[in-house]
Order: sequence, then structure tokens, then C-alpha cells
Amino acid sequence: MIDPLFSSAFIMGFIGSGHCIAMCGGIASSLQLASKQSNSFYFVIAYNVGRALSYMLAGALVAGISSHFASQNQVFSLSLSLLSGLFMLLVGLYIMRLGASLQWLEKVGKTLIWQHLVKLNKFLLPINSLPKAVGYGALWGWLPCGLVYSALTWSMTSNNALEGAFVMLCFALGTFPAMITIGIGAQKLHKFINHSWTRLFLGSLLIWYGIYLIIIATDKLVH
Repeated sequence: MIDPLFSSAFIMGFIGSGHCIAMCGGIASSLQLASKQSNSFYFVIAYNVGRALSYMLAGALVAGISSHFASQNQVFSLSLSLLSGLFMLLVGLYIMRLGASLQWLEKVGKTLIWQHLVKLNKFLLPINSLPKAVGYGALWGWLPCGLVYSALTWSMTSNNALEGAFVMLCFALGTFPAMITIGIGAQKLHKFINHSWTRLFLGSLLIWYGIYLIIIATDKLVH
């Protein structure tokens, strides 16, 4: 049976891929234009593989650190579960367009991380090889994104670094259909993703799972 945490990460990546298209779709499209038509698809694949690798690295780091402290303190462990549930509620409301955006998280990431990493762009341009495309994707995987940061809070509840990396891999795989099929295919997928009923259904799944995590964590903290 698939862990609900993994399936939730995939759902968030899938439904949030419309946000990914807005933030990174232009990069994927430019890769198609910059490379020869015969291998443009491979450049887009390489870019998204690099992006997924960065997500997995971030997931492994936060899960490795958090699991170390969680193993020594049960209250800390349960607090992470509570935080994960709260963020799942926020993401569910965001997906259903019933709550505020996650821009405040993105501003924090831009200040602490992105403004320093973006300077590495100059070493990867022009993107004229697959390794450079992977590297460029890996760099842009650290672009401030509220959905990515929310997924990272879920990976913090993982038992170890490997599990945390897998949570972020599931999130990345959810974004792949839209990001790899940039163009007509992505537009049709984007229309489906942004349909009100799709957002309500998938958003409600995350909300119910978030409520479940909060109830479990709160019960254990009380008792």
C-alpha cells in the first residue's frame, strides 16, 4: 500500500504544476527553442531531472536533520506532524482557491537562498549540452516556491533522509506531465488542472489528510 504522504506529495505536485508552468515553463520552452528540434525533448527531460534532483536533495537534508532530533524527542516529532498537517490544510485551501497564497514563504526563500544561488547562472549559459541542462534544472530547483516549501514540511516528518528524498521525488513526478509536455499538451492539462471540480476534489483530499495528521498529532501530544 502506498503511504498517503507519498500520494499526497504527488497530488500536490500534479495540481500545483499550473504554478510550475507559470514560474518555470518559460525556461522549458526556451530549451526547446535553443536546442535542435531533434533533441529538444531530451533537453527538457534533462532540465526536469535536474529539478527533481534538487528537490530530492532538499528533502533528504531536512528529513535527515529533523529525523535526528525527532528520534530523541517525541514532542518534537509530534510537533513536526502537527506542522505538516497544518501546511497540508493550507495547500488544500490554496489549491481550492479558498485561502491566501503562499507568497510569504517564497519571499523568505528568495532572501535566504535564491538571491545567492541565482548568480551561478553564468556558469551554465548557454545551455548547449545535456549536462548543462541538468545543472540548470538543478539550479532552478531552488527557485522560491511556496508549494515546494510546503512539500518540504511534509518530508520533515519522514523517518530518514532517504524517505524524505522519496517524498520530494513524488512531488517532482507530479509536476512532470505538465512541465515535459510544454505547448499544446500542457495547455490542455493546465485547463484540466484548473477546472474548479478538479481543484475541489484534489484539494479536499489534502485537507482531509491534513486534518487526520493534526488529530493524530494532537491526541498524542495531549496523552
